[in-house]
Amino acid sequence: MKILHTVKLYSPRTGGMYEVVKQLSTRLTSLGHSVTIATLLLPKDEIRPSDSAIPIVEFDIKGSYNQGLSGEVEKYRNYVRNGKFDIVTNFAAQQPMTDALITVLPSIKAKKVFVPTGFSGLYFKVLRQYYKNMPEWMKEYDMNVIISNEQRDMYFAKQHHITNITVISNGSSQEEFEQTVPFSVREKLSIPKEDLLILHVGSHTGYKGHSRAIKIFSKANTGPATLLIVGNPSSHECLENCERLATKYNDSRIFKKENKRIIIKHLTRLETVAAYKESDMFLFPSNIEGGASIVLFESMAASIPFLSTDVGNTKEIARQTGGGIILPTKKDVPPEDTFINGLKLFIKRILEYFDIGNFHNDRGFVRAEIAGSVIALEKLCHDKELRTKLGKTGHDSWLEKFTWEKIAKQYENLYKELLKN
Repeated sequence: MKILHTVKLYSPRTGGMYEVVKQLSTRLTSLGHSVTIATLLLPKDEIRPSDSAIPIVEFDIKGSYNQGLSGEVEKYRNYVRNGKFDIVTNFAAQQPMTDALITVLPSIKAKKVFVPTGFSGLYFKVLRQYYKNMPEWMKEYDMNVIISNEQRDMYFAKQHHITNITVISNGSSQEEFEQTVPFSVREKLSIPKEDLLILHVGSHTGYKGHSRAIKIFSKANTGPATLLIVGNPSSHECLENCERLATKYNDSRIFKKENKRIIIKHLTRLETVAAYKESDMFLFPSNIEGGASIVLFESMAASIPFLSTDVGNTKEIARQTGGGIILPTKKDVPPEDTFINGLKLFIKRILEYFDIGNFHNDRGFVRAEIAGSVIALEKLCHDKELRTKLGKTGHDSWLEKFTWEKIAKQYENLYKELLKN
């Protein structure tokens, strides 16, 4: 098969969606298919790795459907139309590589697949028209791959009677987590072997719950422990806030007395894998998740239990795998699965349309409840047997169902079925 995968950014950039595309593309290539990546042009100060076995085609496109697209939009569309691809898969909504194609889908002869990855902006007022049009766009695709039965794009699809949907989860790499790492992250960061290491991995976008994780850790009676936050910087001030809070707590009398420390680091991928494997647990009080959080699968691949907010489909992951605990979570938006909550949300939408009231938080965000989360963290810190049990159960479930090797095979079967039909 000749396959085109489109994604906003790709290697050397890192992030959840880019990791998904990389893992799937690499494995489909190893299965004998021809895969090409279409992505945005890198800034001049960044260099694309030259050793990639997968062709990467870049387009200088700016903006979005909502803001207006500019640059090499027609060049990109013509490339997709004339590339004689069997399959064209757009990964993620609300980004230019998908937005540039959704209005011209009927002119693309290849079988078309959309992986929405959760519709993180579904409740944003500025994207109201975008999501008003989304049902018709989704019907133009040959298949919409939803990552979970319990996330907002699945509820959206059912609400709008979209039937061309299937479910394929995210995962993590067996090969990556079973490799031998030739160094110790604990040694590199001067973390004593006997201390608990609590890990958080997430880019500093302001939405991954970093400040919440710091607050939960600071209030918990963990004993000697380190909270290691690994993440890429972004335009958001989250990184500066995290560093300021870390300094404040690290200099405090309580932290020094209890041998506690917070470390904020940007690590290489291999160092991040090593951090997972050397940690005791994974703390993830994220505020918003589009789909199945890859970091939870990575924690299970490393045989460590996770503590996560009820965000995206984390509750489903915890139930399916037995690999973690869901923290007490406050939701800013009521779910639309009951008549009363649906009616409340409908009334809010009407009031919001006429700009009546303050709906700053009405965006599908969640927040970990501090007191209950502190109790959950303390229990896991002081119960090694529970940590071991959750870690093993999660690892066994991941190995059975959620490795990229198995997930890539599901995509291959889907693509073959679409071409057969």
